[in-house]
Amino acid sequence: MEKVGGDQLANPLEPAVKLEEPSESSLADKAAHLQGVQTAEDSAITKAEKYERHGVENGVEESSTKRRKLDQNQGNEDVEPTKSERVKGVAPIKPELTAIRFLVHPPGSKGDKSATVADDDAAEGAAYVDQPKGGDRGKKKEKSRGQNTNRNFGASRDEVGLCSTRANNPEFSPAECRFGSSCKFEHDLRKYLKDWKRHDLATFGGVCPIWQMKGKCDVGWKCRFVGSHCKEILSGDGKNELVLVEEDRGNGHTAVPGVSENGTINEISTQAKIDLMKRKVQTPKADRYNEWIELSGKEIEEQTRKEAKIRRREADEVETGGQKVNVEENRARYTEPPFLPSEKRRIYFGPETPVLAPLTTQGNLPFRRLCVGLGAQVTYSEMAMGLPLIQGQKSEWALLRAYESEATPPAYKPSSAVVKDYDNAKDSKFGAQIASNKPWQALKTTEILTQLCPHLRVIDLNCGCPIDLVYRTGAGSALLDSQGKLEKIIRGMNAVSGEIPITVKIRMGTKDNKPNALKLVDRLAYGGQESLELGSGPSGAAAITLHGRSRQQRYTKNADWKYISECAALINEYNKKGDALADTGREPDGRSQAANGKMYFLGNGDCYSHVDYNTHLEEAKVDSVMIARGALIKPWIFEEIQLGQYIDKSASERLALVEQYVRYGLETWGSDEMGIGTTRRFLLEWLSFAYRYVPVGILEHLPPSLQDRPPAWRGRNDLETLLGSDNYKDWIKISEIFLGPAHKDFNFQPKHKSNNYEIDAEG
Repeated sequence: MEKVGGDQLANPLEPAVKLEEPSESSLADKAAHLQGVQTAEDSAITKAEKYERHGVENGVEESSTKRRKLDQNQGNEDVEPTKSERVKGVAPIKPELTAIRFLVHPPGSKGDKSATVADDDAAEGAAYVDQPKGGDRGKKKEKSRGQNTNRNFGASRDEVGLCSTRANNPEFSPAECRFGSSCKFEHDLRKYLKDWKRHDLATFGGVCPIWQMKGKCDVGWKCRFVGSHCKEILSGDGKNELVLVEEDRGNGHTAVPGVSENGTINEISTQAKIDLMKRKVQTPKADRYNEWIELSGKEIEEQTRKEAKIRRREADEVETGGQKVNVEENRARYTEPPFLPSEKRRIYFGPETPVLAPLTTQGNLPFRRLCVGLGAQVTYSEMAMGLPLIQGQKSEWALLRAYESEATPPAYKPSSAVVKDYDNAKDSKFGAQIASNKPWQALKTTEILTQLCPHLRVIDLNCGCPIDLVYRTGAGSALLDSQGKLEKIIRGMNAVSGEIPITVKIRMGTKDNKPNALKLVDRLAYGGQESLELGSGPSGAAAITLHGRSRQQRYTKNADWKYISECAALINEYNKKGDALADTGREPDGRSQAANGKMYFLGNGDCYSHVDYNTHLEEAKVDSVMIARGALIKPWIFEEIQLGQYIDKSASERLALVEQYVRYGLETWGSDEMGIGTTRRFLLEWLSFAYRYVPVGILEHLPPSLQDRPPAWRGRNDLETLLGSDNYKDWIKISEIFLGPAHKDFNFQPKHKSNNYEIDAEG
C-alpha cells in the first residue's frame, strides 16, 4: 500500500496483518471512535476528546483556550463557543483531531485536495458535455466523459472452458455432448482442472460459500472453491473417480410462494424469453388501448381544426354583422376507451417506509438484498428499457430478478394507515422500473410484466433519467417536455396493469431555472385538458417521486426541497378533495383513481442521515423519502432511520458489509471464474461510492452533507484508511481480500473520474 503523509501503512492483505483493530489503541482512536452518537445536538464525547478540548479533568485547571472563552462569555450566558467556519463541499474534520494528524494535508496547504469533487454526472452514464466556446471551437473536441459505452472490464474466464455436459456430473458419467469431437470446450475433467482452471481460492476458509449455505454448488467443477465439495472415490472398475459432494442443508425457501431454488423471485423461464423474441406472447389489452389512443388523438386533432375554423368564421361574421356560430353545438362526441382500469391493490408509503431508489449499475440484486437486511422497506429494480423487455433480451430481464426478502411486506404501523382496505400482508417491497419513449412500448411492457412477474409491488415509469442515450430517444427526462404523451402513457399503463399500481419518478424539469414539475404533478393528479374533454378523470398514478434537480443541473447543486414541498402541497390538497374533483365537475370512477383516491408523494435528493429524513418528512410534508447516493455511501442509513440516531460503523464492521455483499454476489452470479469477475466488478462499482464515507465520530459538523467530499484524511486504523482511499487500486485490494487476485485480463474503469488521481485501468 502507498505511503500516506510519510507513514508506512500496514497492508491488510499480508497474512501476518490482522484486520481487527489494534489491541492498544492510539490517542487518535481514543479521541475519535464513538460507539453511540445519539443526536447532532447531544453527541457522545469520550474522555480523551474532553481532555483534548478542555485539559485534564477531576480538579485540574482548564486549558488557557477554554479560560479565554469563559472570560469572554461572562455576563452573557447565551453566547456559545464559536465553531470553525464550514467550508462548502468539504467534510469538516474536528480541529482538535486535525492536531493529532487525522488530516494528511492541513486545510489550505499545497497538498490539500479536499475541494476535489467526484463526477457523479458520469455515475449516471451521461455524456452531458458543453460545447467548446470562443477560441476553443477550432480545437479537437475532448472525448465525452461518463458515456460508459467504452468501459472495458476485460475477461474473467477460464483459458479453456469446461463443457457444460461435464460441469455438474461425475468424471465417468458425463452427459452426451451434441457437438462431439468438434466441441470447442474441454471434455477431459482432469486436464481442465490441471491446465485450464485457475487454482482454488483460500478465502472464506477455502469453503465455497454457496455450497456451505445450500449443500450444492450450481457451477460444479468450475467453482473456484471446488476442492471443498469434491472427492475421489474408487469406482466399480477399480479406477479413482472424481465426484461432486452434495449435502442436504434443509434450507428450502418456503417463506414466499414462487421462489426459485436460489431464493430469487421473478425468474423468467428461457422458453418465455424465446416466445417474446418470436412475438408469441400476446398483449390484447395493450393492443386495444393503443388503438384507442391513436383514434382519440385523431379525433381531438380533427375537432381542434374544426373549432379553429369555426372561430375564424365567427370572427368574419362578427365583422360583417352576421350571426355567431355556437361552438358548443359542434363539439365532437369522442370514442370511449375500450375498457376501464381494474381496481388496484392498495399500497402504502409512510414515515416507516424509507425507499431505496432505482440505481443504475449499483442497484443490483446483491446490493438491494444488503440494504433490505439493513432496514430498507421499499426497493426498485434497475431501470429496464421497454423495447428490450418486449424482445425478450436476457440481460434486460435479469434486472427484474429480486431476492425473496424483497417479496416480504414492508414495515407498517396501523395507526398511520391512510388508505382504506389496505392489507399489509398482501403488500411487498419490490417494484419494477421501466423506461419507454412511446405509449405502445410502455403499455406492452406493462402487460407482459403483469403476466410474467408475479411479485411486483408497483410498476414505475422513469421520467427522470438524464442519460443522453435515453434522453435522445424521447424517454426518461425527455418526457418532462412532452407532458401530454407522458399522461397518456401513465393512463394507459394504469388501464392494462391489472391490480398492480402504476407510479412515476420525475425531475423538476429538463433545464435550470425552468421547472415544470408542478404543472406535471397537477396534470397527473387532475388530468390534462384533453383528458377533461374525453371525460377520463385523473391519470390513476398511485405515487409520484420527485427528484429535486433538473436534468441540466444534475448533481452540481443541492436538491431543491423547497420546490419539492410546493409539489407536495398540491398533492396533499388533491388528497383532501378525495373523489370530489372540482375541476372536472363530475364524480370520477373509483377504478380510475389509485388507492381509492389517495396519491402518495415522495421526495428524492441529498438524504444522508436520519436527521435529513425526518426534516424532509416534517418540513416538505412528503409521505416518504427515496434515498440513492446516501445508501451507496453508507447502506446503514436505513438502520439510522429506524433507530433515530447516528451509527459510527467501525472499519471492521464496514468490511463485514463488504464480505456480506461478496457472499450475496457469489450466490447471484456464481462462484466460477466468470461469476467471481462479475462480483468483483460490481463490488468495485459500489466501493467507488463507499470510500466517500467519513466517520461521524471525527466530523466537526452534524448532520453530514452528501455534497461534502472527504479531504485527504487518515483513518483511526490502517483498515479504515484503506476503506477511505479514493484510489481505485486500493478498491481492487479490498476485493482481493475476499475474491483473491484479479484475473490477468480483468480491468476496472471507474465511472467517476476524480481530479486527484488518473484512471489507468489495470488488472
